[in-house]
Amino acid sequence: MPRHPLLQLVIVTILLLGLPLAGAFVAGEPVGRYLEFPPLTRYVSHAPFSWPAFVLVAAVAMAAGAGLAWVVWPRRPRPPAPTPGRLPWWGWLAVALVAVFWALAWTRLPWFEAFQRHTFTPLWLSYILLVNALTYGRTGRSLLTHRPAHLVALFPLSALFWWYFEYLNRFVQNWHYTGVSDFSPAVYVLHATLAFSTVLPAVMSTLELLRSFPALASTTLRVPFEPARPRRWAAAALVVSAAGIAGLGLWPNLLFPLLWVAPLVLLVSLQVLAGERTLLADLRAGNWRTVALAALAGLICGVLWELWNYYSAAKWVYSIPYVHRFEVFEMPLLGYAGYLPFGLECAVVAGLLDRWRGARS
Repeated sequence: MPRHPLLQLVIVTILLLGLPLAGAFVAGEPVGRYLEFPPLTRYVSHAPFSWPAFVLVAAVAMAAGAGLAWVVWPRRPRPPAPTPGRLPWWGWLAVALVAVFWALAWTRLPWFEAFQRHTFTPLWLSYILLVNALTYGRTGRSLLTHRPAHLVALFPLSALFWWYFEYLNRFVQNWHYTGVSDFSPAVYVLHATLAFSTVLPAVMSTLELLRSFPALASTTLRVPFEPARPRRWAAAALVVSAAGIAGLGLWPNLLFPLLWVAPLVLLVSLQVLAGERTLLADLRAGNWRTVALAALAGLICGVLWELWNYYSAAKWVYSIPYVHRFEVFEMPLLGYAGYLPFGLECAVVAGLLDRWRGARS
């Protein structure tokens, strides 16, 4: 198995692009509709709400949420917090920018009509600036001030990263966009790519802020997780996740949750087979903090994505089979559970970037 992160990314790309199409082909579906661009046509018939399915998924989501809370909740006296410094001037600028772009996203001012559908990117750039300022104020360090090249490199990687999910969504159609139907293909690509480029920087900057809180770092939970013969388990997980991704084209109503889980398992399995350190490596010593904080960062950004999306002119809307009920903003309540593995995926992909840049150095 190749150890170079770029080769691993190529392998994952081939699998993510080819397997769902293979599943759709086996199902006898017209392959061309999954390649439509811009992706505006809706063709997946979603299953209606089901209480048994809702209860089952809710039980899994509550177990994951309880586990997350158990890990991050401190069980010993909190260590002294770092003496917070003053928020730098650019932090106050970020506060003002977030307020301005949030207001512009949710209002409908006649003079701003031409730009109304393009508020997502500046709002999230302002958020990224603000989170880095808060981290810097707490610790004297941040991605922006001490790892600027890494932060900048996250933007193009993020755009590619989220385009993968947009492609996988073509097979399950759990979300679609409104307010963009009149965009030309070129405008659609530019608009979407700029928005997608903020995902990884936002999640990883939020993760750095969470790491600055001693209370979140002080857990004494020690539950080692080290399966025997990890390479054998990784090979089995690779096969199962690949089959799950192919299954998105066969049974979208049943397997749609795998859109968030299978790519993560695929990436980590490849890393284990290559004999590399993974995001899960600390679990051998019973340290779940790294995993928990990455999941929490994904959830925090997820709540903000849904919040700021709610009254925006160009926005996404969900269609979730079996569990589409009790919406919080546009997202059905149980849909927020998907942000937990998504936070881990962001951390794994950002780690690949670290290794790639390290290899080049």
